[in-house]
Amino acid sequence: MRIEKDSLGEVQIPKEAVYGIHSYRSFHNFPHSGEKVNPYLIKAFLQVKKAAAETNNKVNLLFKDKYEPIIDAIEILLEEVELAITHESEFIYEKIIVDPYQGGAGTSLNMNINEVIANLALKQISKKIGDYSTIHPIDHVNMSQSTNDTYPTAFKIASLYLLKELQDSFAALQREFQKKEEEFKSVIKLGRTQLQDAVPITLGQEFGAFAQAFARDRWRLYNAEERLRSVNLGGTAVGTSVSATNGYVLNVNSVLKKITGLPIAKSEDLIDATQNLDMFVEVHGIVKAGAVSIIKVCNDLRLLASGPKGGFGEIILPPMQSGSSIMPGKVNPVVLENAIQFAEMVKGNDVVIGNLAGAGNLELNAFIPLLSHLFLKSLQTLKDVNYSLSKNCISGIKADAEKCRQHLINSSAIAASLISTFGYDAIQDVVKYSYDNKVPFVQALLKSNIVGEQELFEILSRELGIEIE
Repeated sequence: MRIEKDSLGEVQIPKEAVYGIHSYRSFHNFPHSGEKVNPYLIKAFLQVKKAAAETNNKVNLLFKDKYEPIIDAIEILLEEVELAITHESEFIYEKIIVDPYQGGAGTSLNMNINEVIANLALKQISKKIGDYSTIHPIDHVNMSQSTNDTYPTAFKIASLYLLKELQDSFAALQREFQKKEEEFKSVIKLGRTQLQDAVPITLGQEFGAFAQAFARDRWRLYNAEERLRSVNLGGTAVGTSVSATNGYVLNVNSVLKKITGLPIAKSEDLIDATQNLDMFVEVHGIVKAGAVSIIKVCNDLRLLASGPKGGFGEIILPPMQSGSSIMPGKVNPVVLENAIQFAEMVKGNDVVIGNLAGAGNLELNAFIPLLSHLFLKSLQTLKDVNYSLSKNCISGIKADAEKCRQHLINSSAIAASLISTFGYDAIQDVVKYSYDNKVPFVQALLKSNIVGEQELFEILSRELGIEIE
């Protein structure tokens, strides 16, 4: 064990642990949620630290003997966090030990990262872990910074990374529905409004409408990026840049922009950008809209696939797993059910994010750790949901064209498409005959000799603007 001390006293820490006393206290102060800090937030935080170190070196505040090992340590950690992002390794979480649900406005995470960088830098120059007289977590790694400018900046960077990935996932979902739109373009079926029979439509047109909903979500997310591009790095504690030199403040964000490859810029009002988080409420509202689209479409697909014998049964979902421990052969729409539950969670996150953004006081919002964790979790969750839907459900959907045709034939809803050709009164008489004699409407129509079968489908083709097979 080694001894580290702060203003509260001394703590024994495992000798080879690269975290320090601030991380240790945080780990033991708060309940363990079982969740981990989002890896994109860790990556973004490391990039912020790298930009700060490079700028401090550039303005002659952080010299080569400390700067180079700090940069080497950050590069090692960036490689580890990339493995966490790709689910290849969680080794980074042996170092980043603090819980995402933490008090202190994010100081726990900032200090955990500072301590890990400092101790890995010490190892790079063959110094003992904890020898902070050589490289100090605060004096050197955290130079010219505060939690209050590094955390919000890292949060925005992580959000921009995940927003782009979420856009891509909605694009993938849109493409799968467009493929089905083309595949089902000639499958004529009964339309439904208020769950009652309505005028004819094709299954392809229904799937095309689903695709359009996700296209809007994709576009909204693309436009939302602009809301998160202004960062407060250089503002330090409250946005007044106390303890940071002019040279640092003027240069650090351009360095960060180069490191991340993102179109970020220093906020015009660093005080505002330090205390207010309303932009996350706005953007998450757009994310919630995507969750709503997922819920609506998934419920529609469940309904279209219901039965399959006692329900609509107009589409066939790919079977993914057995659905019952007592009913042999039952297969449930599990992928759709999973997606709906995750999307509902995103809607719940939206309420909490709005409440937390409004709970900040004066120059700082102390609740950014929970707000950021839920925000990033929503982005990550919906991204994974979209790819799961695309791969495990939508791509494998088949149409039961005969079931679609039978539902249409058995309904009088087709009558509305014939009024302009044969007149309301004539079609109304056929509808009445169909109901009174309990025969399918199309059968009654053909029996009336008003129209032949071939002419009927030519009229429907013209009315729907499709070619019916």
